[in-house]
Amino acid sequence: MFKRFREKRKDRKTLLQFQEVFLRKEELIMPVFLVDGQGIKKEILSMKEVYHYSVDVLIKELEKWILKGLHSILLFGVPENKGIEQTYHYQGLVQTGISLIKRKFPKLEIISDVCLCSYSHDGQCHIGDNDETCRILSEIALSHAVSGADIVAPSDMMDGRVYFIRKKLDEAGFEKTKILSYAAKFASGFYGPFRDAAGSSPKKGDRKSYQMNPANALEALEEISADIEEGASSVIVKPALSYLDIIYRASSSFNIPIAAYQVSGEYASIRYLIENGLAKEELIYETAISIKRAGASRIISYFTPYLLEKLDEYQSL
Repeated sequence: MFKRFREKRKDRKTLLQFQEVFLRKEELIMPVFLVDGQGIKKEILSMKEVYHYSVDVLIKELEKWILKGLHSILLFGVPENKGIEQTYHYQGLVQTGISLIKRKFPKLEIISDVCLCSYSHDGQCHIGDNDETCRILSEIALSHAVSGADIVAPSDMMDGRVYFIRKKLDEAGFEKTKILSYAAKFASGFYGPFRDAAGSSPKKGDRKSYQMNPANALEALEEISADIEEGASSVIVKPALSYLDIIYRASSSFNIPIAAYQVSGEYASIRYLIENGLAKEELIYETAISIKRAGASRIISYFTPYLLEKLDEYQSL
């Protein structure tokens, strides 16, 4: 038996012949950070080769990546000035960006992050009252849908926000706009570089009161179930690599797409290993395929540009 498996591994052709899981380009989602201004492409110090873009430069970058097989982006707004009212302004940063991107690339799937943390002065995802926060989130989601977003992705972890958003979208005639809910978002230590990139670090306290305890698996399934019942058409498990068991349980329990977010700290850790000669670039593919093997049908990753370039090389003869 063991000899037979060794025989299978002798050459690349045989290796791929017996490979069980493959990753497709259309399963990848690229996170992008949109900022005010023009002509801006500025590398984020804590996330090498990830950038802040003004919309004019982002459109040029997207054109390049779409030719390489990019299917979907997750759009984050990083405003120059804080203020909750900006989140749902129809001429706001994200709303204008969505409109311009969709006009240029009508077939590109645009997923918009729906949250307050980049806009709030205290860096929190709520304004103190759960239901009032949900009401504001529903206004944000509607403004994104009107601007052309295909999918809205609430990342706040407030109770009932999917219900509020679905109700608001349906009442406004946007029944076809889907909700990709951050349903199992854990209170993780892997978010640091993102908070630097998005200007969303809490000024005091933390987010443990509304993000999930890393020790809890059954709670994650309950949160996912509740969001599906409220109207989510797909959900996110975040982070990915430390929560592969949650991805597996979710994909085994629910008949909807499960997305996994390979977050900023995971990205930075892997880059550190590669840049310091402690791992080869193949580690990027290894981690991505492990997320897919666990059951994720979509992967949100800052490594998307690399995978678009290299996926055929890893998975074809």
